[in-house]
Amino acid sequence: MKICVLPGDGIGPEITAEAVRVLNALDLKFEMEEALLGGCAVDATGNPYPEATQKLAQAADAVLLGAVGGPKWDSYPREQRPERGLLGIRKQLGLFANLRPAILYPELANASTLKPEVVAGLDILIVRELTGDIYFGQPRGIEMRDVDGKHQRFGFNTMHYTESEIRRILRVAFDAAKKRNKRVCSVDKMNVLECTQLWRDVAIEVGAEYPDVELSHMLVDNAAMQLVKNPKQFDVMVTGNMFGDILSDEASMLTGSIGMLPSASLDENNKGLYEPSHGSAPDIAGKGVANPLATILSAAMMLRYTFNQEAVAQRIEGAVKKVLAQGFRTGDIYESGMKRVGTREMGDAVLAVL
Repeated sequence: MKICVLPGDGIGPEITAEAVRVLNALDLKFEMEEALLGGCAVDATGNPYPEATQKLAQAADAVLLGAVGGPKWDSYPREQRPERGLLGIRKQLGLFANLRPAILYPELANASTLKPEVVAGLDILIVRELTGDIYFGQPRGIEMRDVDGKHQRFGFNTMHYTESEIRRILRVAFDAAKKRNKRVCSVDKMNVLECTQLWRDVAIEVGAEYPDVELSHMLVDNAAMQLVKNPKQFDVMVTGNMFGDILSDEASMLTGSIGMLPSASLDENNKGLYEPSHGSAPDIAGKGVANPLATILSAAMMLRYTFNQEAVAQRIEGAVKKVLAQGFRTGDIYESGMKRVGTREMGDAVLAVL
């Protein structure tokens, strides 16, 4: 089981270290090797996704990523920005299916900004298409054009999807729903975007292949509202790259902290890149206070989806639940009366339970 470990930027190295400790504590044999991705790679090589990292990632069975980016690199040319490395590895490895669970642990019900009765028992899976849409569409750019009688800057991006791209991500969502509560909500903006009219048409066709799964449709603006108004109406939500980027972050905050939410990005053979849903948090980097649980839970998803180690994945998830029940809290989920701990101490607590 070969794992390419990409600590990345900001708090990435701190939180990734704790997930690696958890993996090393298991009765499994892993081969783990670190490489550079993101801003640290730009600093070292001038490339956010260097060739050495590409070779290691392609040879590995799975990739464990911390986080990339930070204001330090905001003024760099676009092709040298850390996020380009993340987009590059997703595209090169064909990681088209992004799975983002939003689960509210009972112990954290008071950490959500919504009323406990609205979010208690929340368990949503957002399935986001990851290698198409406006983020990858061509043409794109900023150039000078004559518009409205003025020679001025003109920015443009192109949203596009092929039928096959839509069909394969929908099948991932329906297959996931069959193992859950058998409900899929497909999110689009078909009333104004032809690209997402195609999305809805294909969703209806794929839905007919799964008669035991209930399919519904929702416009993205309404979906954003409904996630706050009544999030427990959803089981599996499936949508395109841009809408999924926004909705999954919104859903993450229903649970009280984005520091609790893992994610998996899979190819057609379940080779995956696993990372926490949050960013690099440069404001707290190096302080030892970041929450490593999302990264540890991402490692559990790796065991489940890529290595078919369901029982071991459940062991890790059970350990996280027990640690929360014991009252351990990093700053992002801390409340009065709990045991406030740092990154390393939270890792220690999970290891102690394991």
